[in-house]
Amino acid sequence: MELREFFEQHPKVAVAFSGGTDSAFLLYSARKYGSDVRAYFVKTQFQPDFELADARKLAEELGVPLTVITVDVFTNPDVIKNDKLRCYHCKQANFSAILEHAKKDGYELLLDGTNASDDPSDRPGMRALAELGVRSPLRECGLDKDEIRRLSRKAGLFTSDKPSYSCLATRIPTDTAIDARSLQHVEASETALHNLGLSDLRVRKMGKTAKIQLPAEQMQRAVEMHSEIVKELSPYFESILLDLVPRKSSITSN
Repeated sequence: MELREFFEQHPKVAVAFSGGTDSAFLLYSARKYGSDVRAYFVKTQFQPDFELADARKLAEELGVPLTVITVDVFTNPDVIKNDKLRCYHCKQANFSAILEHAKKDGYELLLDGTNASDDPSDRPGMRALAELGVRSPLRECGLDKDEIRRLSRKAGLFTSDKPSYSCLATRIPTDTAIDARSLQHVEASETALHNLGLSDLRVRKMGKTAKIQLPAEQMQRAVEMHSEIVKELSPYFESILLDLVPRKSSITSN
């Protein structure tokens, strides 16, 4: 099946929109192929502010109405305890909230941006989506990440080369309870590094230590800027480490 066929068969859809590359292309495709579409963004303490800004920007460019739903993750003990099923419980809560709003707006079918590159065995959240009846057209149509980026560039979407960004909760070690202060420190640290010109990065919280993960091509620059990095991150962490194992870039060059 191709995306055109999918949207011909489903002319009225709601899209769970994160502001990332995949859901952006999905939203664009729904609009392109004439569907009556509405986007829904779930704002929790796990999402940095720039994701909502990107979502609003693209929805406006596409002329798609966007509903922002606020969910307080700290009211969900199954999420905050941060065990190996955190993502499952989080997806259940967030997508249930979207479904509730979408149905009130007259949208029965909810779509998400899971693609053919995503491994179900590594993503417990995908089980939650299946249980809730959420469809994933990009995956169903066999579109992988590289192809989605290529088609997004062709469509002129500013999200085409946006680095993949997992939620802030992934920066906290599994089985370590998540608290607001830790998330704030991680987000502030990653924002500071972005402002220094680094990108496609992660700051992992290991107790009172920050572990910075970067693609190989940015390692030398980080070493050269070590004084600036220490100055920016020291308000949040007692020690700061640079992981010498390069982070695999989430952006392809083709």
